Amino acid sequence: MAHVNRQIHLVSRPTGEASLDNFRLVEQPLGEPRDGQVLVRHHYLSLDPYMRGRMNDAKSYAQPQPLDQVMQGGTVGVVATSRHPGYAEGDSVVCFGGWQECSILDPSVPGTLRKVDTTHVPLSAYLGPVGMPGVTAWYGLLKICQPRAGQTIVVSAASGAVGSVVGQLAKARGCRAVGVAGGADKCGYVTRELGFDACVDYKAHPDPKAFHAALKDATPDGVDGCFENVGGMVLDATLARMNAFGRIALCGMISGYDGEPIPMLQPALLLQSRLTIEGFIVSEHMEVWPEALKELGTLVATGKLKYRESIADGLAAAPQAFLGLLKGRNFGKQLVKLV
Repeated sequence: MAHVNRQIHLVSRPTGEASLDNFRLVEQPLGEPRDGQVLVRHHYLSLDPYMRGRMNDAKSYAQPQPLDQVMQGGTVGVVATSRHPGYAEGDSVVCFGGWQECSILDPSVPGTLRKVDTTHVPLSAYLGPVGMPGVTAWYGLLKICQPRAGQTIVVSAASGAVGSVVGQLAKARGCRAVGVAGGADKCGYVTRELGFDACVDYKAHPDPKAFHAALKDATPDGVDGCFENVGGMVLDATLARMNAFGRIALCGMISGYDGEPIPMLQPALLLQSRLTIEGFIVSEHMEVWPEALKELGTLVATGKLKYRESIADGLAAAPQAFLGLLKGRNFGKQLVKLV
């Protein structure tokens, strides 16, 4: 184990779009774990859209990312040194280690790390379909959209880590799954490989009227459930297609992560169609994680849940990969490979 730990720090807050200048690669001495702690060597770190919101010093569901400290986020890796009786060197773990090569963690703190079995599920998948994105998809679809066979579920950012799982779970429950994604390649992946019934390409229909017409063609029976990751034009068009008593799981609003306001074109539709709209943060629903992870892990292990990864190489590549994620340049789950 090296005696230097490389880290990515947030050193300034973005004004508008985030940039490489907001980050800095630093080196810190790597200490030794104390009694009750473990030292984890990270193999992959997770890049997620929610991280952009935490870069701002603004009111939100979580505290802002502190300046001049390691960017926070999920990681998977292997225990390199253990001074905790429940963990042994070589154990594969998923943890909240942040944008750094190693972390020293205390397993007695709830939610800090847990062991995972990589016999049938690859280690990286615990940051995607069998991790936070997968559980996010599972909770929003099942607990908020409440899909029933024969209903139509619309999923924005359908080729991403969360949206791709939503659509496959909806199909498994007998629903019509309609995705929204950017570009012919992503839409083709959503329908041909993930099994969605249709996918609307917002890049091919950048005008709101054209996009609404394309979504209407893809949802001839209207929309019963919406899993929303984007907001803006996409949400406006979906609202206009919602059936009475439809349900909307509000997971993300990536169209406004750079600070731009996101007006809603026809808010009266919420009343007229008697819609239920619920924002949620999956970390506030830890009670469902065991059930969700059991289903998701089984589906991945048996090849019934498909997923795709975009992998950047090396810690120094993390900021650029993150900025690309915010622009939709990733395809599937965005990871950074460290080992």
